[in-house]
Amino acid sequence: MSKPYYESGDLKKFGDIAEFEPELAAKFFDYYGSVFEEGELTAREKALIALAVAHTVQCPYCIDAYTEASLQKGANEAQMMEAVHVSCAIRGGASLVHGVQMMNKAKKIGM
Repeated sequence: MSKPYYESGDLKKFGDIAEFEPELAAKFFDYYGSVFEEGELTAREKALIALAVAHTVQCPYCIDAYTEASLQKGANEAQMMEAVHVSCAIRGGASLVHGVQMMNKAKKIGM
């Protein structure tokens, strides 16, 4: 059996990206940390947003991390699934709205 491409243990190695470019990694992690501080949005709200985005960009590491973060910050399973459905609706809608481009082109060619 072949080894999976994504290894859940690799998430713990995220900080290792600094090995090849420490200055840029430090800037990223400073920014990343600032983004997730309490502000106009609660930490729970930010974790749920991150969970939805993780599903949109299909990052298994992020899905794992923000499932855990959402639970730790007080979200329940129903709230997390609702966030996933919001992600699905936006992603599906983005595909469908591009159908207008196809319709415009088809109508132009048909004329």
